[in-house]
Amino acid sequence: MAATPISLSTHCCSSSSAYSDSTSIWSHQIPNNFLFPKPRYASLQFKGNAFPNVVFMQDGALAATVTGLENEAAHSKNLKGGLMSVTPPMEKNQIGNFDANDDKSTVSITVVGASGDLAKKKIFPALFALYYEDCLPEHFTIFGYARSKMTDAELRNMVSRTLTCRIDKRENCGEKMEQFLQRCFYHSGQYDSQENFAELDKTLKKHEAGRISNRLFYLSIPPNIFVDAVKCASLSATASAGWTRVIVEKPFGRDSESSAALTKSLKQYLTEDQIFRIDHYLGKELVENLSVLRFSNLIFEPLWSRQYIRNVQLIFSEDFGTEGRGGYFDHYGIMRDIMQNHLLQILALFAMETPVSLDAEDIRNEKVKVLRSMRPIRADDVIIGQYKSHTKGGVSYPGYTDDKTVPKDSLTPTFAAAALFIDNARWDGVPFLMKAGKALHDKRAEIRVQFRNVPGNLYNRNSGTDLDQATNELVIRVQPDEAIYLKINNKVPGLGMRLDQSNLNLLYKARYSKEIPDAYERLLLDAVEGERRLFIRSDELDAAWALFTPVLKDLEENRKVPEYYPYGSRGPVGAHYLAARHNIKWGDLGVDE
Repeated sequence: MAATPISLSTHCCSSSSAYSDSTSIWSHQIPNNFLFPKPRYASLQFKGNAFPNVVFMQDGALAATVTGLENEAAHSKNLKGGLMSVTPPMEKNQIGNFDANDDKSTVSITVVGASGDLAKKKIFPALFALYYEDCLPEHFTIFGYARSKMTDAELRNMVSRTLTCRIDKRENCGEKMEQFLQRCFYHSGQYDSQENFAELDKTLKKHEAGRISNRLFYLSIPPNIFVDAVKCASLSATASAGWTRVIVEKPFGRDSESSAALTKSLKQYLTEDQIFRIDHYLGKELVENLSVLRFSNLIFEPLWSRQYIRNVQLIFSEDFGTEGRGGYFDHYGIMRDIMQNHLLQILALFAMETPVSLDAEDIRNEKVKVLRSMRPIRADDVIIGQYKSHTKGGVSYPGYTDDKTVPKDSLTPTFAAAALFIDNARWDGVPFLMKAGKALHDKRAEIRVQFRNVPGNLYNRNSGTDLDQATNELVIRVQPDEAIYLKINNKVPGLGMRLDQSNLNLLYKARYSKEIPDAYERLLLDAVEGERRLFIRSDELDAAWALFTPVLKDLEENRKVPEYYPYGSRGPVGAHYLAARHNIKWGDLGVDE
């Protein structure tokens, strides 16, 4: 389409409550000299008509609001066939991603539940790290909101005890820390009080000092009060001109029914684009690198299918138990706490088809396709376990039910292993094995890709009788000591022909001098910038729960007794039988390096 000369003056526009469901947009290509690095609003004069709320998109598309569907034909005729489409009520506010360094705008970040462990250990340190690296907007303030009575000074004292300049040993660490703390404030209130949130709104406006306000609420509170807090924030403390976003922590329900109810309740007050469901594993460096590894390296793409991959293992283990949080954990168990979210999200990223682009919606669309292609999980393909007390080296370790907050007759699994299958052309017949547990022999999270054996291998006799020893394996270690390594067969130097398995190893701490950011840093920055790629969409959540809910109900209704394993062991023996049933050995049982 030929570009039409236009005159324009850019400005930021406030949202209007009159922006109705019937509002439409027309779009038109504009000259290259009018392209902007980010979507933004402008006013437009065209053929004598004034269009006050025009959006200039990154690719040069122009979209203007048209009130009333009856005006569509006239505007379409004026622009000689411009594209017509309908936009939802909140889209105007969400498209307006104001320039973070614009002197006319500010970002207010409110940590709801500021006195809790998550806020103290993760959220405030992550925000400081972003400030330390100059990643936050020029104008921002941080508010702690909780029921506890606290002054600004007391909040700053609490936060200061958790802050470190871990990224670099810079001389100005203390100075930056003090500057950050001076931007931190506290407001006490109930989570279900509109009056208290209205008071918070007044405090926010005071600090926003007349600038366009963009507001981010981080719900670091128990899930049973999510909706109350969202309702009060939505009705009493949303941004009047800029965007309002809410970060919601897991758990997102405990089954399909409760998850759907939570989503429905949240959407009474928020649009889907305003809800940022956080899974911190998606913010980990090696998880984010999955798509880079796969889609930017030609050597992997042809191999990434059932033709060459024999099985995929997703492994999560912790070397400590539930000490201190047994009451919470007993309500959910390891499958809900780790497998249904962290490991399943990694599986979807690993197995998805090539997205149309790196746009958040394109990536999430492909993840949903994978989840919907997965075979229902059978109870026979799941092994559950629970750790028991154990004495090692003169030290006694407690069993799960020794925790005073856990019922003595609890059957809640602290370990689970499962075999999952994706019924599509790429992955048909390939087992995806998941294993997650607490109080195991080590702490790790990794993806292990075991390739098929070489057909007619000329060197079988040189590899011994155990063909698994000759299996090529790609290992992506998410934590600790982030690394990517590929196991290959290699000739041992010397006379004769003896084969050995060696690693082509990319150890991040040896290759890169920069320390890897914490997952919460990446996700908080994405939320501030409106990047949704690493957050979970509601249909993703529905598909994930649809996969796990039937088997969870089966296990609980039949009160399946978990297999007990000693604290500090490799887990229940049943996990090895499960793998063997699919002709697989767990890859984490050998020595990698």
